[in-house]
Amino acid sequence: MEHTALRQEMASSSPSTIKQEELDAKLHAAVKNNEMENVKELLEKGANVNSRAESGWTPLQSAVHTDEDMALFLLEKGADLHARKDNGGTAFIEAGMEGSVRLLDLFLAHGSDINEHDDNGFTAFMEAAWYGREEALRFLYSQGADVNMGRIVGEEKRKLNKGGATALMDACKEGYLSVVKALVQDMNADLNTCDNQDRNALIHALKKNSHKKPETSVSIGLFLLGCGIDVKSRDENGKTALILAAEVESLDLVKALLERGEIDIDDADNEGNTALVVAVTNNNCSIAELLCEKGARTDVGNLIDIADRQRASNLKKLLLKYKAKYVPKPPTDWEPTSKHWRDRLKKLYEIYRPMIGKLKIFQYIYYKIQKTSLGSIYLGLYGDTEVAVGIGHQSDIEFDKQKRFLEQCGSCKHLVKIFQHEKAKGLVYLCFPLWEHNLEEYVQAPEDGMDCKGILKMIFQAVGELHSLGFAHQHLHPSKFLIDLNGNIYLEDFDNRRKLIEGKKKLVSKDLEALSRLVLYVVAKGKKPFEKISTKDVDANSPDYEEALDLVKSLALHNEQGLENFIKHPFFWSKQ
Repeated sequence: MEHTALRQEMASSSPSTIKQEELDAKLHAAVKNNEMENVKELLEKGANVNSRAESGWTPLQSAVHTDEDMALFLLEKGADLHARKDNGGTAFIEAGMEGSVRLLDLFLAHGSDINEHDDNGFTAFMEAAWYGREEALRFLYSQGADVNMGRIVGEEKRKLNKGGATALMDACKEGYLSVVKALVQDMNADLNTCDNQDRNALIHALKKNSHKKPETSVSIGLFLLGCGIDVKSRDENGKTALILAAEVESLDLVKALLERGEIDIDDADNEGNTALVVAVTNNNCSIAELLCEKGARTDVGNLIDIADRQRASNLKKLLLKYKAKYVPKPPTDWEPTSKHWRDRLKKLYEIYRPMIGKLKIFQYIYYKIQKTSLGSIYLGLYGDTEVAVGIGHQSDIEFDKQKRFLEQCGSCKHLVKIFQHEKAKGLVYLCFPLWEHNLEEYVQAPEDGMDCKGILKMIFQAVGELHSLGFAHQHLHPSKFLIDLNGNIYLEDFDNRRKLIEGKKKLVSKDLEALSRLVLYVVAKGKKPFEKISTKDVDANSPDYEEALDLVKSLALHNEQGLENFIKHPFFWSKQ
């Protein structure tokens, strides 16, 4: 064995291997140095036209950034147009970055996909926008590039809220006003698309970076406002467009935002800072005065203390004129009831938020706990009660339909119901008792063991209550059953997918089929995804195995005995 290993080691570093590696390394260097004659000579000597350098770069990909004729020559010599770097980048995407219309056109003719993307979701179109290559951008658009495509990323990155940004966001972020105008005016870029952190193009435009001048941010921001962009988006730190405008210290931008009439002047970021707090921190008296004139609250953020630290006597006089006062910060020892949402609720409790009646809420991704077809659901505090909050427009027919249904659930024990609600500026805020997990999450890591029969009994009761109201759910799934801190289960239909039964037995049958699968899912303790669970996944040695299978069979056969009678099935007779 030792002799074999030694021979393999010698073979791996044989003179022929070393010579090939040297040739390939010289080829990469010659391409980078734009030495065409050396490139030709090295290829004749046997250098590999598709060899890889550091980070997986091929000679063709390097040539895109060196010389167009060099890239054409390598392509003729068999360079692989579809080869990908370690990050998934291709020569076509690099050509978008370089802005070479000639190469983009050639690569498309040789089979490149107009919307191909690397592992970070960047397409050639996005790269052209990022680097301000307007001519290349227009060419790619003419060839069918998806203008509003967001960066596609893998599951792990999506969990971190990465990806989703569009070419318009890139141009705004990097400060290319002419490219922004071309995208919006000539290519119909969607102004209000958001990335996976809920930031739209305006937020990207106003955020600072090391090389973008503040006046560029202002110009792009004013242009987007003139086009009617949504002003309610936030950045990853919860900063609104108004707060960001105060940060870049643009009086014109602050005025333009306030003129829209949709801005909450007292809205705050994740640290509790309002636009006025930012203006005072920056010692910007003009913006601070405008905000005070427009009614900004001066009892938020201890403004006098900030002005004193800045030694800004004129600013302090202005604040005192508008009734600002120095207030010592009291200690906080409040502790949330929820374990799962503890850190977020404690943060929400401690920061400043403008109150909506008795409700404290922050429509920011950190506090978002669920997405639905009717909008997102956020953590909130109604007085001292921890709640989940759904938000909708008073004029929204679907949302009003949902509200009326939830009001019907008031006397039900296991259906999600409204705890309280508030109204403000045309919006309705529905507050629900807060849950810790949904069933899908819970079965993966139950805290104190798992009472399968107790869980299933509450699930059956919930579906029975829904049927008694005359509705079939039609989308029963573990994620639809919410579990509170005490282990109680509630069925939700935030997506408004239920249907009136009205004698349609097929609707009830569909719910019963889903219940049969839910029995298997719970008894098997989520061993497989809900859609793939089967009787084979139930442990034959588990207690009440036969009874569980009989219950599943009865449900699957749609025995018309009512869910209250299914709860009397022998499966439920004994505790586990």
